[in-house]
Amino acid sequence: MPAFVRKRVEGRQTLQKIIDNAGWLFFDKVLRMGVGLFINIWVVRYLGPSQFGQFSYATAFVALFGVLATLGLDGILIRELVRKPELAPEILGSALLLKVTGGFVALLASFSAIILLRQGDLQLSLIVAVIAVGTVFQAFDVIDFWFQSQILSRHTVVAKNSAFLVIALVKIGLILSKAPLLAFAWAALAEIVLGALGLLVVYRCTGKKIGQWRVSLIRCRSLLADSWPMILSGLSVAIYMKIDQVMLGDMAGDRAVGIYSSVTRLTEIWYVIPTVIVSSVFPAIVQSKVKDEALYYRRITRLFSLMAAVSLPIALPMSLGSNWLIVKLYGVSYQAAGPVLAVHIWASLFVFYGIAQGPWDLTENLTRLAMARMLGGATANIALNLVLIPVYGALGAAIATVVSQALAAVLLNLLHKKTRQIFYCQLKSLLFWRYLRGL
Repeated sequence: MPAFVRKRVEGRQTLQKIIDNAGWLFFDKVLRMGVGLFINIWVVRYLGPSQFGQFSYATAFVALFGVLATLGLDGILIRELVRKPELAPEILGSALLLKVTGGFVALLASFSAIILLRQGDLQLSLIVAVIAVGTVFQAFDVIDFWFQSQILSRHTVVAKNSAFLVIALVKIGLILSKAPLLAFAWAALAEIVLGALGLLVVYRCTGKKIGQWRVSLIRCRSLLADSWPMILSGLSVAIYMKIDQVMLGDMAGDRAVGIYSSVTRLTEIWYVIPTVIVSSVFPAIVQSKVKDEALYYRRITRLFSLMAAVSLPIALPMSLGSNWLIVKLYGVSYQAAGPVLAVHIWASLFVFYGIAQGPWDLTENLTRLAMARMLGGATANIALNLVLIPVYGALGAAIATVVSQALAAVLLNLLHKKTRQIFYCQLKSLLFWRYLRGL
């Protein structure tokens, strides 16, 4: 077979594999968006603003320490598994050790911190402890990253959705039986544990054995050397994604957190869309960097246009109909969340852009610049929260989130010559209908 014909056939096979993979991921997210939204609305209404606020505070508090469990390795693991598939057992074994260790550190750190900050609040401390145990079991997501590197996410979809559906039924049972708040924390932990067990099962069913993995201290050091900027970047992301709920709880009380968190559940559910798209095309983008520089940049710019084409039609109607939507979904007890949703939903545009830029940062080895942008966004978010929350409460936290997301995902790209090209691509992508029409 001539070389050019072989390349064309291989390209079609890769494209078909990507499409199939994206289909499974979209099925996963659509199922979670549909079932998850229904269950979440039921849980929010059942718990009420104060109890839901306490649960959301605990979840956000643990998330601040979650970076110690992930260690910024997620994207790096996929990159290394794509580039060096023959070293997969060593990469996976070393990554598992690092993530299990990080999970225990996150568990101890979050539990110790909540005891010091909320002395005497036994229920909140227990909820934080139960949720934090899940950070240890999340280490088995390294199996998910291996499937992603092979563009075989259907195995992960089966494993994690099985756990998700089981726990969805459990949550319904908890509501019908009028279970206490702590029971929902145990349900959250159970979903992570079942998901980890499911990943182990499907990995074994594909003919792979976790017993073949091996730990290399040299590999551990190499992974950490690459990931430390992403650790700081991940901490920054956690801060400007979750610090608002923690600061609201400390400055305005559990009810304000409940109002604000009911909004974030409606806005952040859309964030799975760019995650699905990027996780599916990430291996192809990495490969195109090596094969064809022009193709590589075409794929990046198309990705930004797609992000705008998806996020803007979501943000506009939700912003205009926010009051009606909140009352219909959550009831009149959450009516104060309407104006908060009208503002907070616009963060989705910048979140979509930030997720789309991730592969470019990694393949260009610009993780330090990514870290600097995230730190800038996190710093702005904290400063704005300190100023706006005492005056505007949950609405102030929403404004702070949108501004800080815009800074981190778009505006700060203008300040450095290496990212300025991406900034201009992001601006052009706002006219997505013109760009996509010319594809």
